[in-house]
Amino acid sequence: MKTGLQAELSKLVATRTTLVEQRTALVNTIHNLLNSQGVKEKKESLTTVKGLARVRNLAKEKFDAIVFLQIEVLETQILSLTSGIHRLEEQMIEKGKQLEGHENLSSIKGIGDKAATTLLTVIGDINDFDDAGKLASYFGMVPRVRNSNETVQYGRITKKGSKIGRTTLVQCSLVAIRYSPYLSKFYEGIKQRRGSGKAIIATARKLLGIVYDTLKEKRVFTDFPNFKYVTP
Repeated sequence: MKTGLQAELSKLVATRTTLVEQRTALVNTIHNLLNSQGVKEKKESLTTVKGLARVRNLAKEKFDAIVFLQIEVLETQILSLTSGIHRLEEQMIEKGKQLEGHENLSSIKGIGDKAATTLLTVIGDINDFDDAGKLASYFGMVPRVRNSNETVQYGRITKKGSKIGRTTLVQCSLVAIRYSPYLSKFYEGIKQRRGSGKAIIATARKLLGIVYDTLKEKRVFTDFPNFKYVTP
């Protein structure tokens, strides 16, 4: 169950995600156009005013009129979407701080204000989950299990839960492993055995366990890298 504010912010988060996906599709279109003209450009630069202006000027100078028109129109749409995304994010940060548990999650190094808001809108009331495993199942971050006679096989994660939640956890984990010796060691150990892709998913699952305990115990970290926190 979610509070009124959680429900409202959940819709806002979903809208932001839609706009981000639309922007990504447009950025990919420009990137493909540039590749077809023999121009290499990092996708990250195609969401910035400066990067898009540079590409537009290049297209005007060196490309034919049809390609230039496409890039000009795409630039306008990307900038419009970026503006809208920023406005939504401002509300996520402002209103999200009113959610119970926001201060707790944002004290975890790697979970910023936007991510804390997103995770809280996905989770709702932490007391609805009996343990961290139930929360992981809700996020779709538990392995598929196949039973064959007396053999039990574990496969990839189910991905039956919240895609937004999983994506946010992975993004947070990529930051958290830079600061937390515990998470970094865990990540590196799995990476050596099973590769970086599976390692970051496993680390995100581990981080979700920390999120569960943090919300349950109302922890506020004073030094997350050294796992120091206070509770009420």
